[in-house]
Amino acid sequence: MKSGISGIVALIVLLAVIIIGYSSLFTVRQTEQVLVVRLGEPVRVVTEPGLNFKVPFIDSVISIDKRILDLENPAQEVIASDQKRLVVDAFARYRIKNALRFYQSIGSIQAANIQLTTLLNASLRRVLGEVTFIQVVRDEREALMNKIRDQLDKEADGYGISVVDVRIRRADLPESNSQAVYQRMQTERQREAAEFRAQGGQKAQEIRSKADREATVIIADANSTSETVRGVGDGERNRLFAEAYGKDADFFAFYRSMTAYENGLKSNDTRFLLRPDSEFFRFFAHPSGKPPEAAAKP
Repeated sequence: MKSGISGIVALIVLLAVIIIGYSSLFTVRQTEQVLVVRLGEPVRVVTEPGLNFKVPFIDSVISIDKRILDLENPAQEVIASDQKRLVVDAFARYRIKNALRFYQSIGSIQAANIQLTTLLNASLRRVLGEVTFIQVVRDEREALMNKIRDQLDKEADGYGISVVDVRIRRADLPESNSQAVYQRMQTERQREAAEFRAQGGQKAQEIRSKADREATVIIADANSTSETVRGVGDGERNRLFAEAYGKDADFFAFYRSMTAYENGLKSNDTRFLLRPDSEFFRFFAHPSGKPPEAAAKP
């Protein structure tokens, strides 16, 4: 009977030892840091991974992620220094560097995200409100992101948080403004295109006028040269005719009459009546072209 009771007591003691031993141990993973809290008051922070001890039933452990965390910020409308409205889509990356301060000031990742979102929006408005639209979009974007990160990191330090990076995904005009800017750009490009076409048409007209003027000059020169050559040819022909006439006037008269017959008696619709004894047909009466009485005289 006594041995049975002793066995039960030993079993209870062993079970209590196991429970106490299990309650006094906790494991810290590589991706976390642990805050040991005793009766609601933090007593120590464990950052090294491995097996650690605590007072059973009195101490409790709170795990806090020590990896770099993402903060997604909804798109915000910001007014730049040139009074242009911008829709800014940004995000941040942070880590918890002081677990005790983080626990005492905020307490959870969800609360930290809410607080950092508010601080990030304030930093965006403060920094981007001091610069122009062009500086945000093109000229100084990298420097502005670094400035926002530094301001956010300084404000988040009181919560035991270190801001690693802040990035602006998109900074653009609101949709209505973008459409207005697009229409203005389209109108400007159309105006430039019309101006280029007008300049091209004017240039083409100048080239065409110059070509027409040069063609007129060339044709006039060619006509002048041809008239000169034709005049020289006519003069030479007349000279030859004069020489031929001087050598044999009768033959020259005969030749001219034959040419007149060839040109005047062609088959066409033109008709004319002449007397057979007219001067035009004098070579029909006699080969010499003289009247028969004059031709019969020696």
